[in-house]
Amino acid sequence: MKTAQLREMNEMELKIKLDENMEALQNLKFQQALQQLEDGSTISKTRKEIAQIKTVLNEYKLGLRVAQGENE
Repeated sequence: MKTAQLREMNEMELKIKLDENMEALQNLKFQQALQQLEDGSTISKTRKEIAQIKTVLNEYKLGLRVAQGENE
């Protein structure tokens, strides 16, 4: 998912997406440990997306990004 798409999401959607990615990362690590993972690059892609989501969430926390609907 691109950063621009993440920035369009609201804070709650981002938290849900973060939880999904954290669970997916855990499953990928289990698959890798059991040598069932075919494409090892999916772990790094998932970790990158988690970092991007955390960055956008931190922007909300710092007030750099205003949640949609708050300023109306």
